Amino acid sequence: MIKETTVRPLSAYIMLVVCLFILAFAILIPAFSLLGSKGLSVIGGLVVGFIFLFTCAGFFIINPNESKVLILFGEYKGTVKDYGFFWANPFMVKKNVSLRARNLNGSTLKVNDKLGNPIEIAAVIVWQVRDTAKAILEVDDYQQFVVIQSEAAVRHLANTFPYDTFDDDHEPGLTLRAGAEKVNELLELELNERLARAGIFVLEARISHLAYASEIAGAMLQRQQAIAVVAARRQIVEGAVGMVEMALDRLSEKQIVNLDEERKAAMVSNLLVVLCGEKAVHPILNAGTLHH
Repeated sequence: MIKETTVRPLSAYIMLVVCLFILAFAILIPAFSLLGSKGLSVIGGLVVGFIFLFTCAGFFIINPNESKVLILFGEYKGTVKDYGFFWANPFMVKKNVSLRARNLNGSTLKVNDKLGNPIEIAAVIVWQVRDTAKAILEVDDYQQFVVIQSEAAVRHLANTFPYDTFDDDHEPGLTLRAGAEKVNELLELELNERLARAGIFVLEARISHLAYASEIAGAMLQRQQAIAVVAARRQIVEGAVGMVEMALDRLSEKQIVNLDEERKAAMVSNLLVVLCGEKAVHPILNAGTLHH
């Protein structure tokens, strides 16, 4: 596997002086036609002019956070990461690679979660090239490689965990909805493993969109609402039972009234109806005796 090697080519300013001397020599050659053969002077001028143009082809500029991968006749010669004005062998192929951080706003994918529910998921990824030799020589198109491998990683992540859990009897495990931070860490780790071949490093990866697919979104919403209603009613019942128990204990403690089992059962029933009912109750006042 090819590894990146950093090189520093010649300063372009030195070669610029050399090019100026060559150009001056090419201009002065016709002057020697007076002393010799005119044909030889023309040929000499053409040769020197070709050398001048060939030398000028070796100049290149590197901006900050950019690099050039140098390849000579199919052989990797190194990477220039210093910014400035340089000169290298004109026969070298100089491929530009940006070292800046880039954003990839992934498209929304429809996949199945661990439970088989169809969901929609998308991710935003921040990445940059760390090894220019791998990025250029190990893969065909490193930018397209990032896109395809990112989609594959998001699909694999969605298949590994459920969107949500509805099991109240056990402690819920990691889910895509509830475990966002952990899911993002796992996605970033998997992306770095997948993109290492291309010399790409992922700085940050986050789930940007997560929802049930449209065909089951309505059913899942009803399910979530039903679970919320059941949990709320359970809380209400637990509170009502505690209040009834407290009322019976206080009545017995203060000896305000003595109730037999039948009267206690009726009182408990009435209190539970009042405390657990969804609508306001309308009490009926008994103006007679205790037993009528």
